[in-house]
Amino acid sequence: METSVKLRALPFNRTETYLIASLFVAGNIILPQLFHLIPQGGITWLPIYFFTLIGAYKFGWKVGLLTAIASPLANSLLFAMPAANALPAIILKSTLLALAAGYAAHRFHGVSLILLASVVLAYQLVGTLGEWLMSGDFGAALQDFRIGFPGMLLQVFGGYLFIKYIIRNR
Repeated sequence: METSVKLRALPFNRTETYLIASLFVAGNIILPQLFHLIPQGGITWLPIYFFTLIGAYKFGWKVGLLTAIASPLANSLLFAMPAANALPAIILKSTLLALAAGYAAHRFHGVSLILLASVVLAYQLVGTLGEWLMSGDFGAALQDFRIGFPGMLLQVFGGYLFIKYIIRNR
């Protein structure tokens, strides 16, 4: 069942784009810190992607892209998590997520669990291949599928609820 929500595509030349992206980056800083209180919380729940998905889906790929790049860099600089050697793969997956979410929202003009599941699956599959090419370690590239499945579910179900109920009319 697809739900109609107000979706917006913000351009790079508006201050609002950067202000909204900053809020999502802040969310992507706070949420991982909360999940890192749980043993293996970061790699299990994949919290650094959560607000990238929401920002890109609700406000377009440009907000998503700003969030996707700034969030891992800020977290790494402030908290050394993710570790610097993990940044390329995380930025790749974040960027793919922003582009996939922005595209899906633009193409389908609504939000549904199936659309969000498709977005998450798409960025994870392509991102896993990219991570494998970068690292040469297929086992490590599969980590999100082996360990991070709860995080993917959080993105789909939590993202749906967040978009549908919390920021639906913004």
